[in-house]
This record gives sequence, C-alpha cells and structure tokens, in this order.
Amino acid sequence: MSYDGITTRAIVHELSQLLIGGRIDKIHQQEKDELLIQVYSNGKNYKLLLSASSNNPRLYITNESKKNPLSPPMFCMLLRKHITSSIILNIEQYKMDRVVVFTLSGFDELGNKKNRELIIEIMGKHSNIILVDKESHIILDSIKRVPLSISRVRQILPGLQYLFIDIDEKSNPIDLNLKEFKSHLEKAEKNQKLLKFLYGSYMGLSPLISREICFLADLESNRTIISLNSDSILKLYDAFSIIMTKVNNNEFEPMYISREDTEEIIAFYAMPLKQYGNIEFTEVDSISALLDYVYSKKDTFDRVIQKSANFRKMLVNRLERSQKKLANQKEDLLNSRDREKYKIYADLLQSSLHKIPKGSSEILLENYYDENLKELLVPLDSKVSAAENAQNYYKKYAKLKTANRLLLKQIPDTQAEIDYIEHVIMSIVNSASVEDLEEIKEELIIGGYITIKTKSRKKIKEKPLKPLHFISSDNFHIYVGKNSKQNEFLTMKIAKKEDIWFHTKGIPGSHVILKTEGKEIPESTMLESAILAAFYSSGRNSSSVEVDYTDKKYVRKPKNAKTGMVIYTNQKTLLVNPQLLKSQEITKVED
Repeated sequence: MSYDGITTRAIVHELSQLLIGGRIDKIHQQEKDELLIQVYSNGKNYKLLLSASSNNPRLYITNESKKNPLSPPMFCMLLRKHITSSIILNIEQYKMDRVVVFTLSGFDELGNKKNRELIIEIMGKHSNIILVDKESHIILDSIKRVPLSISRVRQILPGLQYLFIDIDEKSNPIDLNLKEFKSHLEKAEKNQKLLKFLYGSYMGLSPLISREICFLADLESNRTIISLNSDSILKLYDAFSIIMTKVNNNEFEPMYISREDTEEIIAFYAMPLKQYGNIEFTEVDSISALLDYVYSKKDTFDRVIQKSANFRKMLVNRLERSQKKLANQKEDLLNSRDREKYKIYADLLQSSLHKIPKGSSEILLENYYDENLKELLVPLDSKVSAAENAQNYYKKYAKLKTANRLLLKQIPDTQAEIDYIEHVIMSIVNSASVEDLEEIKEELIIGGYITIKTKSRKKIKEKPLKPLHFISSDNFHIYVGKNSKQNEFLTMKIAKKEDIWFHTKGIPGSHVILKTEGKEIPESTMLESAILAAFYSSGRNSSSVEVDYTDKKYVRKPKNAKTGMVIYTNQKTLLVNPQLLKSQEITKVED
C-alpha cells in the first residue's frame, strides 16, 4: 500500500500548513464511511476528505465532490452539532502510524469552551473516524461502531475511553539509529527476507518503500538476513537513513508512475522512487493533489467495474444463448436442405400404393426421378398404411421447406444479434467513466436488453454525446466512438460523405472518422487513424490487426439494424499494430 506512514506524515505536514487556525464551516457525509469537511482558512475554502473505506481509506484535500444524501446520517448530525464553527488548533500524526489527530476548539451546548479530537485511523478494513472528548478521552461516537461481537481486542463505542493502537514489536523509524537497527537484525529470524524485515520491524513502512530502501542499498529485497555481512548491513542502514532524513526534514516530492498506453497508475509516493529504473514519473505540486488524482481515478475505475458487472454478465449470458441458437439454426438449415428426398419418397409411395404390402418397414420402388438410380429404398413406418406414410413424408417436406425459408432469414438476424452484443461488451470494456456506462445502459434499455419498471424509470435527459477526439501528427481531426450510440452518431450525423471511415475487419470495434476537410490525407495520418481503430477494438492486445477503411459515402445502416451496426463497400485494408499507439504523435483533445 503506497498510503503508508511516510505518506501520512507528508499529508499531516501539508494540512498543518494550510488548515491550522482554520474554521470548520460545513460537514457532509456523502458515503456511509466518508466525510467531506469544508474548512475556511487564510481567506480560502478547502474541502477536506476523510475516508474510512475498507478498500481505499485516505485523508487529503480534494477538488472532487459527490452528491449529498437527502438526509444526513447520524454521525454527520453529531459532528455538525459538536464541531461546526470549531477552530483547528493542531494536526498531528501518532508516531509514524497511519493515525491522524485533529485537535478542535469549539463550544458545548451551554456556550462553554470545549476541545475535541477528530481522529482518523487509516488501517484497511479496520479504518475508522472517531470523535473524542480531548480532556477525558471518552469516545463521543464513530463513523463505524465496533462492539464486542465484532472485536474482542478493541471496541469503539460511545462512552468508552479511546486508546491508540500500539504495535509494541515495531519501532518508530523517526528515531532510527545504527545500534537499534543492528539489534533488530540480530533478533530477527535468520531466514527472514529483507523486505519483510523492514516493514515488519518499523512502523509506517510499506513494502513499496522497503523495496526502495533495498534498491538504494543495491541489495535484493528477497535476500535473507543470514546472508548479510557487516558491509551489507551498513549499506542497508545508510539507504534507510537517507529516506528517513528526508522524512524528518519534510522533504517530500509527490510523484506517480503510469503506463503510457492505458494511463494505469503503477505506483505513487510522497518522494521519487528509483526502483522503477528509467520509467518516467510525473511530479505533482502537492501530496493532496497527488492523492486526489490517484484516488479519484481509482474510485472511478472501481465504480465503473461495479456498475458494469451486472449488465456485462447479462450480456455474456445472452451472447452464449445466441451463439448456441445460431449453431442449432445452422444445423437445422443443413438438415432442411435434404427436404427434396422426402417429397420424392412421398411421390413414389403415392404412385405405388397397390404394390406395398401392409406392415412393411421398407420398400424398393422404381425411381423415375433419377436415371442413374433406377430403384430407391424407401423407409416405412410399419404401424401405418402406405398412404399415411406418403402423407407423413409430404408433411415433413412441407415443414422443412418452411423451416428453410425462415432459417435463411433468422440466421442473419441471430448473427447480427451476436455482432451487436459483442460490440456492446467491447464498449463496456473500453468505458472509462460512469457517464460512458450510462449511455450504454440507456441504449440497452431502449433495445429491450434491460427491463426496468415503468413507474420507477425517470425520463433521462439527453446529454450531448462526446466521442474521443484526437489530432493527428499532420493536424487532421480524428474521432472515435466509445459505444454503439456514439458510433452511429459519428458515422450517420457527424461524418460528411468525403470523410474517411475506419473499422476493424471481422471483429468488434469503434467507428473511427477521419475528417478530410477536402484535403489530401497523408499516409501517416491514415496509419494513425487505423491504429486508433485497432486499439479501440477487441483486438487491442494483438500485434497485428486488419482495419478496413472507405469513404463515408459507402457506409450505410441497413433497415431495422441495431444501433451502430452498418454495412460498407469499396473498402481497402491496412494491417497495423495497435501497440504502436503510444509511439505515434497523436494528441488527445479533452473536449
């Protein structure tokens, strides 16, 4: 976890500079385990986020805001009663742990001055936000109450005394010295690895910064303690001292490292990390700005995953049913192609009724339909007469003839259904925001894939569609649809007949429109447009994808086709590698 004791110290240092002396103006509890407190300090309003989320507990100043619940929860009401208009006297970290104490000065119901402490414990699933009376250390309440039934070790309930969690076996790295460091090494298990030794022996260290210490000491993090000589021990201590000197001096340089292609954040920390070699990192002005960026991105990702899970599962199930249906239809079509033989059976039986003995299971009849096959063995149902056998064959022939006609229409419809669902699933995978998913959800509701009660469904206000917008290395505008609705909007509404349309060949993908503006298009821009089409398709992870392109005038939507489904002619094909997108000089425009 990158949000360790050192990151907490960086946050406390920043908050102390900005908020001490400030006044608490507003308090909101926008999630069951999250507070947003507005603090007015030095002529400016700050939004302080405190989250006791099990997945992402955190503390920092944010620029983000969520919708407030219609009625505030009880803990929010209690905070408004006790600490609204309070002045922040102090912000302090407990030792090097992920525990921060806000000392607040306010008044009680009788108007008497009263100091309280708002404590946030950033401890994974045990995270909590607790309001405590400063003098008595009695808990007034907490965002998560912890009774005896949940924890026999430590209860958090109104009326109980608040006690800090002390991890006796861990030392505070702020007081790091060589003698104690060697003592810890002597007491540790000899087969213990350096990584575990560091974060297991010292409070506030995460595996991430422990690896960094090993890297700075030029030692493998999985090396065992028994393998260290006196020189290695000194190198490890010196590297540890370099980190802790920066921490003691509050020399923080917030940064993060992300993948170029997906912008996925690999790591973030309160100071530069050298363990990632030559990978470029992005510096951020403040630790709050870093955490706000990282966690809002992570929160968006988590919300997208959670929100898409149900109807993605529904679509996958529907896709499997449609694929099974198509296989059965193709098998039935193959069987229906043999229908003529049943008509021949019926005709031959009808013309030879007088020659067929009663109770026969088969009969060899003269075949006047085929000169090469003069006799034909006709199977019979021995339980019925020859005339009934003939009628049964006529019925079977008629049934297969009707089935063949229907199947020739149904199979393309089923295939179109499969193509559409695959496109929607790909759109869900490529969704980067909840807004993208809402567009897809509304499309699925309209298409009848998702049913909701009429009474509960509110009329959704149409929002402007925002396809992805890029500018090529030659300054041409390229647009990419993020879902079926945007694909159709781009191709049928935005694109002009002289614009160029791109789409992956034979696999689900986004519609890509290259605006020509009546100019001749350079080969480099054509290639960049094709790479975008390949990247925003189900072939994203391949090294070679075929992309068709044609003038928009050759693209049309068939009658009754589903949203975003088109056919095209006069196409040419480019073979491209979508992995090359990051090396192209394409600029993404934030519209």
